[in-house]
Amino acid sequence: MSTHSLHPLLRGTAVTALGTLASRVLGMLRDAATAALLGLASGGVADAFLTAYRIPNLLRRMFGEGALTASYLPVFTTEYERSPRSAWNLAAVMLGLLTVFLGTVVALGATLLGLLWHRFAHLPDVQLMFGLAAVMMPYLMLVCLAAQISATLQARMRFGMPALTPVVLNSTWLAAALLVAPRLTSDPRQQAYVLAGAIVVAGLLQVLVQLPTLWRCGFRWSFDLPGAWAPLRTVVRKLLPMLFGLAVTQINTFLDGLIAWGLACASHEPQFIPWLGEALRYPLQRGAAAAVYYAERVYEFPLGILGMAVATAIFPLLSQHAARNDRARLGQDLTLGLRMVIFLGLPAGVGLMLLSAPVVELLFQRGEFTAADAQRAAKMLFWYSASVWAYCATPVVIRAFYALGQTHIPVRVAAAMVVLNVTLNLLLIWPFAEVGLALSTAICGVVQLAWLVILLAHRRTPLDWIHLVATTGRTIAATVAMAAIAATVLCHLEPKPEIVAKLLRVVVPMLCGVSAYFATYYLLGRRELAILLGSQQPGHSPFDAD
Repeated sequence: MSTHSLHPLLRGTAVTALGTLASRVLGMLRDAATAALLGLASGGVADAFLTAYRIPNLLRRMFGEGALTASYLPVFTTEYERSPRSAWNLAAVMLGLLTVFLGTVVALGATLLGLLWHRFAHLPDVQLMFGLAAVMMPYLMLVCLAAQISATLQARMRFGMPALTPVVLNSTWLAAALLVAPRLTSDPRQQAYVLAGAIVVAGLLQVLVQLPTLWRCGFRWSFDLPGAWAPLRTVVRKLLPMLFGLAVTQINTFLDGLIAWGLACASHEPQFIPWLGEALRYPLQRGAAAAVYYAERVYEFPLGILGMAVATAIFPLLSQHAARNDRARLGQDLTLGLRMVIFLGLPAGVGLMLLSAPVVELLFQRGEFTAADAQRAAKMLFWYSASVWAYCATPVVIRAFYALGQTHIPVRVAAAMVVLNVTLNLLLIWPFAEVGLALSTAICGVVQLAWLVILLAHRRTPLDWIHLVATTGRTIAATVAMAAIAATVLCHLEPKPEIVAKLLRVVVPMLCGVSAYFATYYLLGRRELAILLGSQQPGHSPFDAD
């Protein structure tokens, strides 16, 4: 069926999800190549590189997958309806100001990191992290410029190029890990610097590849700052609270990584934390930061394809309904978005829990990445995956608050979640080691979603609870059937070191489980399946009445 027969939310979601799928597949390949090159705990290089990368990556997520789009897109849309020329001027002014501001931030940040690099010359692992972070600083500016261009294209309902832009980063990184770094040097530290340089080159390419599409949409360069002043103030006023409100999961995982790096030691080093005397032992071992990163990358696969794809596609629709004060339509589309997230996100999370060990072994266990490394990352992935459905639903709910102009509510919830996450991290890492980091993030994901939904209900947004509960019930029943089949199949597949055997231990249980899930769902009512395939419109068919 042509995508033109689909609901606009589903059509936008499909385009975004397909582009994101391509990017995430390449991302898995690039991470597999990086793991094989640097390992997990060997020499501390992977911990230093991946911790340094978290700094620009956090900003990429905050801007590229959230706050910039959420604050800028409704303003650009309103301006475009009033005057396309004014809207394009706003886009140009935003690009110019971002370049100047972020260029200054990059210069100051690189200088500070350079001083820290010199200061910690006696600690090679710490010095390496600061050096790599300094090299990657320009990516901060480039990724934000790319995100602003993507937001403009999304406002014009062009989802394809923004969804494919991350492919550039993953392709460049993959080429550097497979072809460039191993040929230039055998020193892991120098190889890490090669990867850092490749990330900066990728950022520049991410900006350049979007410019032709932006030009075809009607963009022309201008810089009339007085003419853009009023809408620009609106964007800036909304941006700061949105940065924090949308990025709480990313901030929490960023803090997980910092704690994993800062409270870990090598097995041959003193076991007591030096700045606490002999009051406390290190709770973590070297490699914890890398284990957090690789587990995070796997569980974010469904989050990027499902949660962010639905959130990206739904936001223009919610903004239009809010601008017309049509709460009924807003609630209807928000309900549809949540039903799709539950329908796809819950089985995805449970499937990752069941296949955590086979998936990590298939993706990463080669080269410098040992079987013990794979076991550590698999434990992290298991507990992170428990709340995939909540991670996917949260950005969708937050978009509803932003469409309604209630940006302060997600900010307050986010602040509480960061405090809760850090508290749980410090409480759980001593008894559970690095697994405690995953547990705390999973708990915070569920608490944040529940709190936001309750607050949204109090704002008189009419969610269709009958359909939501019915969807959840069908999803749970079908997921139980999926888990039973997949676990049974997995038990009959013997673990072997050959790549084909590893692949079969992932693919065969997954295909059997997916088949069982959709077959069970079809028998239970097939409502979400019909909506997803476009064979019925939500709320307009007797099949959709629960």
